[in-house]
Amino acid sequence: MRSLTLPALALALATGACIADETMTTEPETGSAWELLRLDGAPFPARATLTFPEPGLVAGLAPCNSFSGDLLAALPAFRLGPARVTRRACADLPAEGRFFAALGAVTMAAVQGDTLTLSAPGGPEMIFARVQP
Repeated sequence: MRSLTLPALALALATGACIADETMTTEPETGSAWELLRLDGAPFPARATLTFPEPGLVAGLAPCNSFSGDLLAALPAFRLGPARVTRRACADLPAEGRFFAALGAVTMAAVQGDTLTLSAPGGPEMIFARVQP
């Protein structure tokens, strides 16, 4: 019988624990809706949402405007194509600019329970809470 070294055993146990965790998925479900809570570790000062109305499409509400766009990469990769955005002004336009800049820079989507994280290596991190299954 072959014995495992301590690091190999730890890796095997950790891998098994990840597989058994049914709350972790790699991508948001079609029809799900999410509200932005944190951007780069700080609470987001305005309301912004993200939905996945159908495969390959993202939509939502930025602090001032509604938007939609095509996903140019298959989830869990995340690359938003040119967004279609309404053109309303409001006091939250600076927050909206930060929201769209981050949304355009993220490259990965991951869901764990009721939390969606959009991120990029060395780039922005957006933490969303589920508001609709």
